[in-house]
Amino acid sequence: MAGVVTAVVGMTSSFAVVLAGLTAVGASPGQAASGLLALCVLQGLGTILLAQRHRTPVVLAWSTPGAALLAAAGAVDGGWSAAVGAFALTGLLLLATAAIPALGDAVARIPAPIAQAMLAGVLVPLCLTPVLALVARPLLVAPVVLVWVVVLALRPRLAAPAAIGVALVVALVAGMRDGGITGPFLPHLEWTTPGLSWAAVVGIAVPLWIVTMAAQNVPGAAVLASFGYRAPWRESLTVTGAATVLGAPFGGHALNLAAISAALSAGPDGGADTTRRWLAARSAGVTYLVLALFSASLTAVVLGAPGDLLVAAAGLALLGTLGSSLNAAVSSPVGREAAVVTFVVAVSGITLGGVGAAFWALLAGLAVHGALLLTHRRERPVPSTASPDAPAAR
Repeated sequence: MAGVVTAVVGMTSSFAVVLAGLTAVGASPGQAASGLLALCVLQGLGTILLAQRHRTPVVLAWSTPGAALLAAAGAVDGGWSAAVGAFALTGLLLLATAAIPALGDAVARIPAPIAQAMLAGVLVPLCLTPVLALVARPLLVAPVVLVWVVVLALRPRLAAPAAIGVALVVALVAGMRDGGITGPFLPHLEWTTPGLSWAAVVGIAVPLWIVTMAAQNVPGAAVLASFGYRAPWRESLTVTGAATVLGAPFGGHALNLAAISAALSAGPDGGADTTRRWLAARSAGVTYLVLALFSASLTAVVLGAPGDLLVAAAGLALLGTLGSSLNAAVSSPVGREAAVVTFVVAVSGITLGGVGAAFWALLAGLAVHGALLLTHRRERPVPSTASPDAPAAR
């Protein structure tokens, strides 16, 4: 049951974000449904493989922060084909990180406040959608917000799935009132030949790799460690990297270690016997394969919903992530200016040279961080080598 809950919570709390991200970079409804199906199947199979092989409650997930990054980035030069090529390149970068420790070290050297500030800036537009949608369509959105608040007070982990569930019901009722929801309802895969453009490389692939590593893989390993398990780090990166490359032509953007949802299987809910909690992870993988059957139907409902109803519900689900990212970005006074600059540039939504704000935010933050380091070194007092008994110079 813990495994089933892990998969259901993991999917229902964020699939609308995935669909928003895929459509923002140019996916058609059919291609977005294909991407959701590919992600569900591959993370299910990868979870079963790793849990069974290592007898550890390892759970894989799609990159929710990465999907939010796509939603903020929008279309790039080369369109959907270039975005698919960027997804594949992200997978290759994950594979390279598994094979070349120096790449992982390079990501680790990015100051955590800057990486978290970039993520927070990317999340802000999505987290604003509940407010904007509530003002624009109060009768549709108010029930979603009300359920989210009530469940948040009672069972915080179930608040996001409950809000998404209510949003789906409201969307179905509104769709039936307006003549029904159209679209393919059977799961299917659509092939897209990957292309690539400079804007897609620096605007999607590189930030997607950094966000996936810093905001998903590293916290995912930390969650497992907090319950006494050691994540199979290199093999997890290899599996998720290979799965990302395989799923990219079908619309899957990125896979990684689960973070928050992983605690449902690795924690006490997974059973009193810690040596058998891997069974919960395996059950989560099987459940993802079952949920994959509903990928096309969910896509049709989300994309056919009035306004930004489902995206607003997803924005509510991301408020906790936004809060933790902002806290990590500015909690330390050292280098806070660099984190704030990163956040402001990311929120701006600027596009320069066809490259989105996430890349420029990271670049600006690192530049300010480097300038602060140089200033600190220049202002540091030089220790005196004179004897304390020596007469003072006049």
